[in-house]
Amino acid sequence: MKGYILKPVVVLMALALGLQSCKTNKRIVEEGTADRLPVKTIIRNHDDNKLDFKTIRGRIKIEFDDGYQSQSHNLSFRMEKDKAIWLSATLSLAKAYITPTRVSFYNKLQNEFFDGDFSYLSNLLGTELDFNKVQNMLLGEAIFDLKDEKYRASVVNNNYQLKPSREFDLFKRLFLIEPSNYKMSLQQISQPEVNRVLNIDYKAYQKVENKVFPERIVITAEEADSKVKIEIDYRNVEFNQRVSFPYKIPKGFKEIVLK
Repeated sequence: MKGYILKPVVVLMALALGLQSCKTNKRIVEEGTADRLPVKTIIRNHDDNKLDFKTIRGRIKIEFDDGYQSQSHNLSFRMEKDKAIWLSATLSLAKAYITPTRVSFYNKLQNEFFDGDFSYLSNLLGTELDFNKVQNMLLGEAIFDLKDEKYRASVVNNNYQLKPSREFDLFKRLFLIEPSNYKMSLQQISQPEVNRVLNIDYKAYQKVENKVFPERIVITAEEADSKVKIEIDYRNVEFNQRVSFPYKIPKGFKEIVLK
């Protein structure tokens, strides 16, 4: 089951941020210094540096490896903040569409489709997800509201590390925040008792039209003896252009039913 559903999953996970090289892009190479700061200041700076936009359109390259197969795809994407994420492969062989209430995709090569809720992504990555969490994850922003819990702050490898003051037995979180732009360097969610770990590693950031966003993201989801790795690179971005989301599941396709 897990092997053949990975293709559309990669599409879904890459949807939100197709944000890489246009002519005005500049890779961020300067490094800040993580001086010791109060937790509230770190969290406030992170919130103040959230990406401000209405729409995004462009192309992305994604690669995945589940230990059984590895593939690479170039995809077109469109996004409207807080409302919709859309992606289309070459010749519309596969499309995906995510809204706050819907996760849907189809694949013409297998004549299959999925149309349901966020349990699909939650089951694969091992943590409960919704639209805002997926969007934030791909924008370099915390997938949880950091103001909802108390954290301990320390400096680790010139990043601000935030760990909850009170850890839950079954559910642990760790965040690393870059000092130069207060975007995420790493987000980690783990469930030690079931050997489940989700890592979202932000390898590089860049600047386009004075906006800071990820240049490359590596997502790994591990559980027991299985591992899924998704790499996302971004190209040809445009902000705040008019976008549409054409999407219709072809007739006669077989529905993927998760058990």
